[in-house]
Amino acid sequence: MANRIVLNTISYHGKGAIGEIPNELNARGYKHAFVCSDPDLVKFGVTKKVTDLLDAAKIPYTLYSDIKPNPTIENVQHGVAAYKASGADSIVAIGGGSSMDTAKAIGIIANNPEFADVRSLEGVAPTKKHAVFTIAVPTTAGTAAEVTINYVITDVEKKRKFVCVDTNDIPEIAVVDPDMMASMPKGLTAATGMDALTHAIEGYITKAAWTMTDMFHLKAIELISRYLRASVAGEPEGREGMALAQYIAGQGFSNVGLGIVHSMAHGLGALYDTPHGVANAIILPTVMAYNAPATGDKYRDIAKAMGVKGTEGMTIEEARKAAIDAVRQLASDVGIPVNLKGILHEEDVQFLAESAYADACRPGNPRDTSVEEIAELYRSLL
Repeated sequence: MANRIVLNTISYHGKGAIGEIPNELNARGYKHAFVCSDPDLVKFGVTKKVTDLLDAAKIPYTLYSDIKPNPTIENVQHGVAAYKASGADSIVAIGGGSSMDTAKAIGIIANNPEFADVRSLEGVAPTKKHAVFTIAVPTTAGTAAEVTINYVITDVEKKRKFVCVDTNDIPEIAVVDPDMMASMPKGLTAATGMDALTHAIEGYITKAAWTMTDMFHLKAIELISRYLRASVAGEPEGREGMALAQYIAGQGFSNVGLGIVHSMAHGLGALYDTPHGVANAIILPTVMAYNAPATGDKYRDIAKAMGVKGTEGMTIEEARKAAIDAVRQLASDVGIPVNLKGILHEEDVQFLAESAYADACRPGNPRDTSVEEIAELYRSLL
């Protein structure tokens, strides 16, 4: 079977990268941008860094900020209507995962209106046309939504999140400018950074992993281990390092999938609105221990990438423990809770386990699992 890699057509990285946005729109002949950004970014002047550039270049735009965390089917449908009413011919998505995912769904449905119900996009949908031309500008260092073929929507009625996988949804251009991430509060920096680590580790051990994605994931693990603590402390070098690290992780996992850390986290986000990065970070070490027997020598590589010394001389059991301990230590150092107490309720465990098993990320998990075993993993975190 052939391996496939899908990436942005162009990506820009580093301080000042947003200056390329007007150039790209003008070079391609686009006349009106639909700027998707969440209300807090608008309120605190982050979105303005980009819209000021559009103003200076005299590029008309419509600002759409009715973006909610964990976007719902209704949010997407409202956004599609707003896009159509605006007369725009392109999208500039500015924000974290919620803004990006909303923009991706809007762009797909605008060009593939037969999927207007949104639910039919779950899994691998047979869309025929690429999404509306999109430039994606992340403001968090974690989701890597600017470089992935995935987006996640919440079904409020069924109390679940569903994952959409579509090569037609990847933004043509990603602009990864650390200055756009400078206003991230400490807690969000930690949560999104641990989300990026989860992407890298799950992507590295997933069943579909191969040589090229292994390259991305191991480098991302190394960079996150080096820069996340500094990023949480507000150091510019740390922010810049994490901006690149999370993008590199996205280049990998987008193409090979994830595992049950994400499956389990999706349910917590849908039911309790738990921030995705926090849920991932809490669950990751527990699921790493569960998956260890199905990962060969890969935890040795993870431990080494995280800076653990002497991994070559360890037994495989020692190397696996070293990798898990390194993840726990990093999470602790950046202030992530150690369990789901105060978040998860026992009466919801069965429903959450069933949802996680049905989740699109579950089949990629290196260890075959069951509803019962996922339920026990949840309970172990109470």
